[in-house]
Amino acid sequence: MTLTSDTDITTNTTTDTATNTPDSALDLAELDPVFAQMGAATIKHAGAVPQLTEREKVFLQVVADVCQPALGLPFETHVRRGLDRGVSTADIRALLRLVSYDTGYHAALAAFERLAEIEAAAGLPRPDAEPLAADLLETGPGAAPSPLPEPVRTSLVELDDHFTEHFLLQSRMRSGYGPGTLSVRERAFATMSVDVHYQTLEETFQIHISRALGAGASRDDVRAVLRFNAQFGVTRAWRAWKALNAHLAQLDTAD
Repeated sequence: MTLTSDTDITTNTTTDTATNTPDSALDLAELDPVFAQMGAATIKHAGAVPQLTEREKVFLQVVADVCQPALGLPFETHVRRGLDRGVSTADIRALLRLVSYDTGYHAALAAFERLAEIEAAAGLPRPDAEPLAADLLETGPGAAPSPLPEPVRTSLVELDDHFTEHFLLQSRMRSGYGPGTLSVRERAFATMSVDVHYQTLEETFQIHISRALGAGASRDDVRAVLRFNAQFGVTRAWRAWKALNAHLAQLDTAD
């Protein structure tokens, strides 16, 4: 099965872009034709949001696969779609590193293992990655400064010192920006999505919304994240909409 093809998850029908001929085995319509119809209509509607780039949509699909988790056909399909749209496996790896302390390292590890299998099957080279600086891996006096905002740090200290230290470590380790990394907007949209999947819709959700807005995303761009995520669980999205609208109203009041 080539990974330079266009795949519809509702049919798993893969077409080689050079020959335009089918290249897959499983047709989901054979498993359940009504489910295939439902899935196709859902994906078409959710994917029609114009505010998100194709790259951002791939990232949100992969985040859903890690959080649910769904690392079989859905994950492979989304990685393949990303490759078709210029999203490299290095980009996917950067995304997995980003969300690892929100999803838990065990969940991210399973995704890395699956991604490595996909790379090997496709004959793709393992991407190089620049090691983290030693002070990013430290805690205590020798540690690099954390990018965590001071109000967040203060609220964490009120909970537990050890947990605060752990949180600061995680924020340091995923603080890289620049060429070859995800943009602030992409990072914010990905972490917003983690909040939707895990229903952590209070402080962290608000922080991630504000980070997206601070990176230049419009309020409608932020709403598009929830519109797209509805395909991964409409009841979770419903609760997220209530939290988003309440937070935006709060921001209006503050202004």
